Amino acid sequence: MKKLISTLCALFVAFTASPVMAKTVKIGMAIDDLRLERWQKDRDIFVDKAEELGAKVYVQSANGNEQTQISQIENMISRGVDVLVIIPYNGEVLSNVIAEAKRDGIQVLAYDRLINNAEIDFYLSFDNEKVGEMQAAAMLENKPSGNYFLMGGAPTDNNAKLFRQGQMNVLQPKIDSGDIKVVGDQWVDSWLAENALKIMENALTANNNEIDVVVASNDATAGGAIQALDAQGLAGKVAISGQDADLAAIRRIVAGTQTMTVYKPINTLASRAAEIAVELGNEEAPQANSSLNNGLKDVPAWLLEPITVDRTNIKQTLVADKFHAESDIYQ
Repeated sequence: MKKLISTLCALFVAFTASPVMAKTVKIGMAIDDLRLERWQKDRDIFVDKAEELGAKVYVQSANGNEQTQISQIENMISRGVDVLVIIPYNGEVLSNVIAEAKRDGIQVLAYDRLINNAEIDFYLSFDNEKVGEMQAAAMLENKPSGNYFLMGGAPTDNNAKLFRQGQMNVLQPKIDSGDIKVVGDQWVDSWLAENALKIMENALTANNNEIDVVVASNDATAGGAIQALDAQGLAGKVAISGQDADLAAIRRIVAGTQTMTVYKPINTLASRAAEIAVELGNEEAPQANSSLNNGLKDVPAWLLEPITVDRTNIKQTLVADKFHAESDIYQ
């Protein structure tokens, strides 16, 4: 009898000492538009890191359609995900579907773009106002006076508004002094290059080609604008900003048709997002270094630092980080 009791005790101790297997966190990743190179990179890095951490990721792209994105998020909720990671097409229209997710106990991480007036749990991005300041500062350094055309991003994207705020922080004193004249200001639906192309064509016609600077808020819009400039023999003569360090944009910078871009270390962003998503899925509180009010609450956030890239520091930044291969850039 003593031997039996001893054996049972040993088995009980062994069982209770065994590590409890961590659950597989199920993540639904709802992406605005995988037609853009930028989001393809984010997806790949995020999925690789999340799976390395033992999570399962379901990815869907709304292709720039807010109703499609809402339906995709509802589908992920019905699949019983633990965490939603959302890159919103329109950060103003998701409060109801996020409320539905919260009723099911799902954690919500807003990725790179803030979702307004919604019960989100965490926000991860860059200092987007600073991005705009860097774009405008680079343009002023290149051409401190003249006719400026402002090309904003998608009007549905909260980040586009933050970029514009940062740009105006830098440009407004020069506008007030008369050093620069804003000859046009338009927003590019869905951030698409073809929309930017049409806007730039119209702007050049309206201003008799007398545009010195285009403050473009990302590389896709810069690419569309440069097509229009090139058709008028102005590519390389008009200073133009960008953002995201897309490969095509870096090649344009090397060629001299785009002045600069803002590099946001996507590897760091996406990897940290995967870690935060898994932490949220395991009901842990991720570390924050900031907070932003989304109209409903102060959302804990982790904000990263962007980097200005021009012809002088491509190798020290993008190539060194293995964001692009040197052989791909310098064809």
